[in-house]
Amino acid sequence: MSKSDGIAAVIDHGAIAWSRGILGSVSTPPHEPLIRRVLGTNFLELKLRKLQITEHDMTSDIKICVLEGEQTFDVEGKGVGVVDALHAGLLARYAREYQSLTTVQLVGFKVAADIETKKAHAGVDSVGRVTIDVTNSEGKHFTFSDASRSVTISITRAMLAMVQYFLNAERAFVTLHNARRDALTRGREDLVSRYTAEMAEVVESTSYAEVIENIRKEIA
Repeated sequence: MSKSDGIAAVIDHGAIAWSRGILGSVSTPPHEPLIRRVLGTNFLELKLRKLQITEHDMTSDIKICVLEGEQTFDVEGKGVGVVDALHAGLLARYAREYQSLTTVQLVGFKVAADIETKKAHAGVDSVGRVTIDVTNSEGKHFTFSDASRSVTISITRAMLAMVQYFLNAERAFVTLHNARRDALTRGREDLVSRYTAEMAEVVESTSYAEVIENIRKEIA
């Protein structure tokens, strides 16, 4: 491999499953149980199936295979480092439909090793926890974390969890708005009150998007 080719690494689903061995599940952010209940089977799960990274002198290229429900899609991105490349690729894939993603800002990123989990004497195989902190357009803070023996896999899963959360929050808010409007036409004040209260909760987990702002003005 020449220097211009960069350094490439490919991690397939088998490696991902192995890295999930100890902790593996991404943290659950606030309101996700409500968002899942509102969307039901329409909740969009994003799962990592394959990860490919090519590192150059100043940039990183990533290609990930994402399982969206029952379908797989390839997402590609380029940036200054893996996090930037993932962010660019995921926004290119999802932000055109879910505009709130463009107003979410990364405010913190850290990796911490749990040395107690090491298997080899050197300890370099320890489980690492990746934590990504973001804020929405209102300045509300959200944390997404993942732990495994592969830092790059955990970074990718945490970023996917962030995108999954905000796009589903946007979808849940619109779903509740439609349900509330239907309840109004049927004179179901009990349901109107319920959906209004749930919208007030879910909106805390959204970020600015024109569709969300228009709905907020309508029910104000």
